[in-house]
Amino acid sequence: MTFRHFVENVETYFTDLIREDRHSPVDALAMTGLFVLSRVYRNLVQLRLSLYNQRMLRPRTLGCLVVSIGNLTVGGTGKTPVVEVFSRVLTRNGRKVAVLSRGYRSKSKPFFERLVDFCLRRTDDVPPRVVSDGKRLLLNSEMAGDEPYMLASNLDNVVVLVDKDRVKSGRYAINKFNVDTLILDDGFQYLFLKPRLNILLIDATAPFDNHHLLPRGLLREPIKNLRRADYIFLTKSTGGSHLRHLKSFIKRHNHQAEIIECTHKPRYLQNLYSGDRQSLEILKGKRIASICAIAAPESFESFLRDFGAELVHFERYADHHRYSQQEVIDFINAADEKGAELVLTTEKDAVRFPLLGRRDLPVLWMRVEIDILSGRETFNDCISRLCLRPTPFDADG
Repeated sequence: MTFRHFVENVETYFTDLIREDRHSPVDALAMTGLFVLSRVYRNLVQLRLSLYNQRMLRPRTLGCLVVSIGNLTVGGTGKTPVVEVFSRVLTRNGRKVAVLSRGYRSKSKPFFERLVDFCLRRTDDVPPRVVSDGKRLLLNSEMAGDEPYMLASNLDNVVVLVDKDRVKSGRYAINKFNVDTLILDDGFQYLFLKPRLNILLIDATAPFDNHHLLPRGLLREPIKNLRRADYIFLTKSTGGSHLRHLKSFIKRHNHQAEIIECTHKPRYLQNLYSGDRQSLEILKGKRIASICAIAAPESFESFLRDFGAELVHFERYADHHRYSQQEVIDFINAADEKGAELVLTTEKDAVRFPLLGRRDLPVLWMRVEIDILSGRETFNDCISRLCLRPTPFDADG
């Protein structure tokens, strides 16, 4: 077992604990330990925030427009399509945009190189990884990370950089590529760089998980901290009246932020190996096998059923799992035995699929884009303010 598989197994175990799917005495004891750790983590999070609020720690500014897009929970809110639409609209309106990502689970530099960097104290001199310079895709998904690679693949004339230090990568984007707009991908907790606009995403189907912080739940910080948001996007919304209670709850914590309902709408299917696009209508009546490694696999499988597919076999892996050839071969063989006609996966998973010599079943991935359900005028107003505000921006940019 590789170290990555070990980490995934540990993640799966703790995810089961969080969802209360395990009930042995040992699991109950582990749950108690997780609760204690979550209280410690909560205090540390609030201490850090208070140090910034009291100006004992000072956020940096870079003299250009900075937009932060993030969430309160770990994964599952559909952040990447929102980052994509903001980047595309800003670019269309004449902005020179760079997306700054930390590159979750991107491949690290070799240990020896990292050790030399540490010993020579030259961490700040190492430039960020350039996934795209706006014209060319320069790194694969393993080096870049899944989401940065997807963004770089789908966005023209947008620079995509990966570095844990987003202040450093922001400076690099400004100096090297002359950008005037920085989008912080997953930036709500990144307090070191001050945004002009804070966009918070909340999954309308499971807003705050079990209301516990990590590691007892999936919250990165207390719910009350949503008061930092300027705009709140309710993702995966169905437009139902049940959202009224969620909106009221949000307004109690943040009465100033505009709330915008949006959904992630499937657009088309694409063959993983040939690149041919197909209509979603081909799913109707088809026997489908699905494989995915995302934070919310239920939503993807629900899409397949909504379009009339019969899900005869499915497998779920830990979020960001990188498939081996043998895993995919075994999956396709099992799907074939159960009479599947197609294999379906997500766009995020497609970038991690290995190359197969034999393709006994067609492998397709589903393209999903953001669609505004309500508050479209608010959304357009938000984008217009970003695009049309005079430059240069003040020091709060």
